[in-house]
Amino acid sequence: MRVVLTREAGLNDAARAWFSDEDQVDEVALSETVSVTDEEFAAAVARLGSRRFRALVVTSARAAARAAPLAARCDRVLSVGSATSGALGQRGVAVSAEAPGAEALAGLITEGPVLAVGAREPRRELDEALARAGIELVRLVAYETTLRCLGQSDRDRLAAADVVLVGAPSAWRAAREHVRASAWVVVPGPTTAAAVRADHERVLIAWGPELAARRDQLAGGRAQGA
Repeated sequence: MRVVLTREAGLNDAARAWFSDEDQVDEVALSETVSVTDEEFAAAVARLGSRRFRALVVTSARAAARAAPLAARCDRVLSVGSATSGALGQRGVAVSAEAPGAEALAGLITEGPVLAVGAREPRRELDEALARAGIELVRLVAYETTLRCLGQSDRDRLAAADVVLVGAPSAWRAAREHVRASAWVVVPGPTTAAAVRADHERVLIAWGPELAARRDQLAGGRAQGA
C-alpha cells in the first residue's frame, strides 16, 4: 500500500508507526508554518493589559507554547483535538474540555470574554458562533501557515498514493487536485472531513492507534465508517 504523509518535515514520525513495514510510506509537506516573532506576540499580549477571560481557546498544538503562559489569566482552558491537549499538558496546563473541532468547541462556551490563540487566518466557525451568542472573542496570532508550491515529484507521489493523510482543511486545498478518486483520504476529525468530502468521496476519520487498527481495511480498499 502506498501512503503519503503530508505534515511538515519532522512532524510525521508518529504517523509512520501507524502503518506496516510492507507499506511504502512517503512524505509530501503540503504547508509551511512560521511562528510570529517573540516581539510581535509580546506586543499583542501587552495590548490585553490586565484583562481576564472566562476561557482560553487553543486550536492547534502549534499554538500551545505561546498559549500556555496565558492560562493563568483565564478561568478555563479549552482545546481542539487531542494533540493540542497533549501539547498543553506537556507545558503544565490542565485542559478543562476538549472538542474535535472549533464549531463543537463553541457549544462549550456560554460566557465571555474569550481569548483564542492560534493561526493568523483561522477557520471562522468559532468566531461566527460566539458572535451569534453575543460573546466577545479576542484573538492572538501565534503562527501563520502557508501552502507550499508542489514540485512535480511531490505531485507524482500524491497521484500514486492509495492513502493520503490530511490533517487540516488548508492542507487538503493543496492536495486535492493531485489525489486520485480511488485513494482514501484519512483525516483526524469532522472539520477536515467536511472539507475533503466537498471534493472527494473516500474519506475516513481515524487517527493514531485507531488508524493502525484499520490499516488492513485500507489496504483492502474497504474501510468502513468513513
